[in-house]
Amino acid sequence: MITRSELDASYAAMDRLIDAIAGTIVGHKQVVQETLITMLCGGNILLEGVPGLGKTLLVRTIASALSLRFSRIQFTPDLMPADIVGTDIITQDEAGRRFTFSPGPLFANVVLADEINRATPKTQSALLEAMEERTVTVGKETYSLEEPFIVLATQNPIEMEGTYPLPEAQVDRFLLKAVLEPPSLDELVLITQRNTEGELPLPDPVAGGEQIMTCRHAVRDLPIGSELRRYVSRLVLATHPSSEHAPKDVREYVEYGASPRGAIAIILAAKANAFLCKEPNVRQADIEAVFHSALNHRIILNFKGDAEGINVKDLLRSVWENTAVT
Repeated sequence: MITRSELDASYAAMDRLIDAIAGTIVGHKQVVQETLITMLCGGNILLEGVPGLGKTLLVRTIASALSLRFSRIQFTPDLMPADIVGTDIITQDEAGRRFTFSPGPLFANVVLADEINRATPKTQSALLEAMEERTVTVGKETYSLEEPFIVLATQNPIEMEGTYPLPEAQVDRFLLKAVLEPPSLDELVLITQRNTEGELPLPDPVAGGEQIMTCRHAVRDLPIGSELRRYVSRLVLATHPSSEHAPKDVREYVEYGASPRGAIAIILAAKANAFLCKEPNVRQADIEAVFHSALNHRIILNFKGDAEGINVKDLLRSVWENTAVT
């Protein structure tokens, strides 16, 4: 348990971080919230949106506001696993020649995996161990990654030529999937003003790794009632077509529902949302705030669902509306 003074300091650090991000990023409040939630949970996030909506700028802004090591990996079809995890190289010193490990760009705190769906499956899978275990294995050696660690991956949903869809096993490693929407009229006017009058400033560091880790401990300590925990479990079971909790359209259009990792993601993300709202415990409103982003990448449609163009967002809305707290 963290002390009250540590909790107040954590609240203050997150307030500074949110203000610093808002000084550069226009709009996208929900996406910023989901990215911070992911960081507080120690997870990874998939950012999806068409080009030009500010996905890369959002990641650069968050990294700039944190005094942490940042690296960007531009995924391309010719990128190899050793290009991101590192490799053993031959070095020579007084003792003679020997192999020395040269770490790749994964050895950072904030990793931007830009256009992750442009890399081959072999390279995409090289991220799996880092995302889940926070380790990298090269040859017979396993190297630990420094905490806090977060992978923020971006992908373009409309330009599919020369891309490799992420396998379900890797998609499930992302705690949340955030979808960036086009800006409103007022937001677009402000965006053009900030980007055409002088250079767009990135924020100075306002928080560090130790403060982020303290915030993570505070999130884990937040209590959730047993009835809400059962509620989350029923929500996840309702995404399975064979479950008695599933609504009609899920049984008709879904091939596979969310895994237990989806239930864990909802509860952890709800705790982080409650923390950002400075609430003492998890509420149903916190679960609702993260429900779609925690499950929208974990539902696999069947052939009929694909053929009829069924939207996963509509299915999740049906699950939410047909599952009540008991």
